[in-house]
Amino acid sequence: MRLVRFGDSSGAAMVGADVRAALASLGPGHSVLGGVALVDIRPPDFEHRLDAVILVPRGLVVVVGIDLPDPAVRLEAPLSGQWKTDGWPLVRPDGATNPADPALAAGAEVAERLHAARVEPLPVGVVIAVGPYVKQVVQPTADLVRGIRILHPETLTLLAAVRELATHDHACSAPQAARLLSALHPGVDLDTAALVAEGFPESAPATRTTFIPKAAVARPVQASPTPRQAAARSARRGPRWLPIAAAALVVVLLVVGIVLAISSADSASRTDPRTPPAPVGVDGVAFTAHGAAAEADCAGAVYGDIRAWLERNGCNQVIRARFAAESEDGRAALLVTVLRFAASATATELRGVADEPGSGGVRDLEGVWPAGLAPRFDGAAFVTGREGNSVKVVQAVWLGKESDPGDPRLVGIAERALRLAVSG
Repeated sequence: MRLVRFGDSSGAAMVGADVRAALASLGPGHSVLGGVALVDIRPPDFEHRLDAVILVPRGLVVVVGIDLPDPAVRLEAPLSGQWKTDGWPLVRPDGATNPADPALAAGAEVAERLHAARVEPLPVGVVIAVGPYVKQVVQPTADLVRGIRILHPETLTLLAAVRELATHDHACSAPQAARLLSALHPGVDLDTAALVAEGFPESAPATRTTFIPKAAVARPVQASPTPRQAAARSARRGPRWLPIAAAALVVVLLVVGIVLAISSADSASRTDPRTPPAPVGVDGVAFTAHGAAAEADCAGAVYGDIRAWLERNGCNQVIRARFAAESEDGRAALLVTVLRFAASATATELRGVADEPGSGGVRDLEGVWPAGLAPRFDGAAFVTGREGNSVKVVQAVWLGKESDPGDPRLVGIAERALRLAVSG
């Protein structure tokens, strides 16, 4: 992601510093998210100052920071109604009991500016960044559907929110992105190459062409031929073997195609299963997949407080995947787990439980690890992340040496594994 800083921090919320740090940690290029973030911006003639405007190929997200009086473990934040921190009604020095109104107005102001500029329309989402710290935010489902996310701006939570809100059906091209940025602030001037490097395609997708069938032309009615005329025409045309031959050729080609397809599939199925999968690199760490499994019994895959929570609330699916990691710090084994839910708020609640020290963990898959590996996940580094309506849990241990859950090198490998794609 490319950051364009305007430096207008007058009247900025203190949590805006966390927003800037989270965006900076995504790094340049589109390997993590891509796009362009206009930071600390007050567009000309705008009433509201914005902590960031994030433009990615499939959407635009407005970020507005709000400072709470104190840190909170749990924030209940409906868009219409009283906010509560740790069960107590929110009381701010300015008297606001629901501070979301200015942020919603800022999002509407951006949408109106783009509409007035007649640029390519994109969905506009709003992120309300709250701080100094909030562990868990609870939002009504109706507010989530509106495209509003309230969160403490950690890197992974902000990344997940942008991905949830950027849902346009096709990617915005680099020239269109340049026009959008210019409409928001005339001082933004990025060339096509810079925007392509951030994941915007060079040109707009081809538009679909609708083919209108030709109208049937009425033919003049002719008198039926006499027997002598019909015999003469038949003699001139000769035998009708050509259509029959063409039909037979089509049938032969179809049969040959089916045989070749079956042969190819059979050949693919006989591929040597011992061939190791290609490793996937993430920031200098090479991850090799060693099997995965999906199941519906979420509680049976975990233990501790996490299991008790899932027994009460359930989840749609759990996927567990094994990986081996190679880095300059050593070799590690990882168990990467994805727990999928029907609603984002439910996923947020489980993550709050999983992040508590001593709350339990995920059981390893049954069966022997391949390649002679035999990891034990006692003392594993434990990290969690969010992806839409899913919670991702990573447990990592060293291979061939003792593991310490607080080892920063091991934790770093586990955090990189949060970016791995997992499917059962």
